[in-house]
Amino acid sequence: MDTVLRDVRVIDGTGTPSYRADVGLTEGRIAEIHRPGDGPRPTGRRTLDAHGLALAPGFIDMHAHSDLSLLRDPAHEAKVAQGVTLEVIGQDGLSYAPVDDRTLPQIRTAIAGWNGDGHDVDFTWRTVGEYVDRLDHQGIAVNAAYLVPQGAVRMLAVGWTDRPATAAELDHMRHLVAEGLEQGAVGMSSGLTYTPGMYADDAELTELCRVVARYDGYYCPHHRSYGAGALAAYEEMIALARTAGCALHLAHAVMNFGVNAGRAGELLTLLDAALADGADISLDTYPYTPGCTTLAAMLPSWASEGGPEAVLARLRDDATAGRIRHAMEVTGADGCHGVPIDWDAVEISGVAGPGLGEYVGRTVAACARDRGEAPFATARRLLIEDRLGPTILQHVGDEANVRAIMRHRVHTGGSDGILHGAKPHPRAFGTFPHYLGRYARELGVFSLEECVAHLTSRPAARLRLPDRGLVREGHRADLVLFDPLTVASGATFEAPRTLPTGIPYVLIAGRFVMEDGRRTDVLAGRTVRRSPAG
Repeated sequence: MDTVLRDVRVIDGTGTPSYRADVGLTEGRIAEIHRPGDGPRPTGRRTLDAHGLALAPGFIDMHAHSDLSLLRDPAHEAKVAQGVTLEVIGQDGLSYAPVDDRTLPQIRTAIAGWNGDGHDVDFTWRTVGEYVDRLDHQGIAVNAAYLVPQGAVRMLAVGWTDRPATAAELDHMRHLVAEGLEQGAVGMSSGLTYTPGMYADDAELTELCRVVARYDGYYCPHHRSYGAGALAAYEEMIALARTAGCALHLAHAVMNFGVNAGRAGELLTLLDAALADGADISLDTYPYTPGCTTLAAMLPSWASEGGPEAVLARLRDDATAGRIRHAMEVTGADGCHGVPIDWDAVEISGVAGPGLGEYVGRTVAACARDRGEAPFATARRLLIEDRLGPTILQHVGDEANVRAIMRHRVHTGGSDGILHGAKPHPRAFGTFPHYLGRYARELGVFSLEECVAHLTSRPAARLRLPDRGLVREGHRADLVLFDPLTVASGATFEAPRTLPTGIPYVLIAGRFVMEDGRRTDVLAGRTVRRSPAG
């Protein structure tokens, strides 16, 4: 064997009880699982005594925003140190392929709060195929799968206008989605509280989902509301996907804001009924109550029509800004999920401008009090001065909902991790050890074996990866070794970039990318592409 992991507690990803074994690895795959009494123990060029450690399949992050981080930060310690061996990017309908010379700068501005403005990245690609080729050519820390972002597709075909697509534009979008899937994307994402993707009606989305279904991909929507009308928004996505005959994966499937406190059971009843009727549905969540997005995402959609420069022009106009304020604070803007915004719950977590750091780590309301002005005035100024760059934490979740949803049988883990900003959400650096340490070991929400299944075999099944997600002979040796007694997230809201503890070893394709708790220089990741025969 190349490597033998001696005397490990195997948590194999099936959810069944763990067992002790030696595990031998050869040529990037699991070659032998040797249980006590099986005969001669395997030997290898390297043997690691792993007594006291659990061996699990590498964790799959079903909702990541590492689209540029994989290129600009080869170490990618934020995810590798958590035991993540595969990320799904291209989320929320907005990413950097497909694009053209017109839409690329628009997207870079629109999601600067997620990934920075990209000034440190050489955008040599325009298509999905060119982007994933770039990842493989440059070398990446973890494996990556890509979703065709529906908002970027609509931007190319229709622009930033709030209107139905013409027949020709819809054909163009069908072609772009099909092209992305042919070039290796595993499905399509939407961000239906983000412009311009949110301007698509159900008929348009259904047609694009029909394309996804033909390629055996899945649809991953950030749907139209996680606040007022959340259940109706979930129902809409389930009905749409079933009409299209398309598998559905619900992104960050939360029930947020006071209007939804304690209502997770209603969502789960809705899911169970659809599953019992034959629907193909899965979902992901992160194990925290606050959300994270951009401050500009809170604006009403009509204020974002026309793209970033049009948004800034509206914010600079006093009369239009007054209408925006009324929509946000009184009516409840669709960007804020139909709920009037609570500025005390909106914390600035990152800014693009170097002179705006005083805002970071403080709520908009607190900053406004210091300035002796209304919170909207502070938010408006910050959006203009930072050119829509601010990232926010929004403290609107419900712990009972978080726990109830993560128990569900189709649940998977997704960090929704935004790595950009001075004070990012700790979920970017802590989601997976937080599941293991806090929710499995300390709270007993589920057993450790069941927790691992949520983070490994379930997402691998959604991605249709037959040789990942399990500790099984013949499977890829994407593996994590952790201490069940000490594994924990080090990341907190006060120190969000702190790395986890209790995860000393991580392997991708049988190569150590974490060793003795330290990142190696190995770049073993590759893009995971939809099979051409799919």
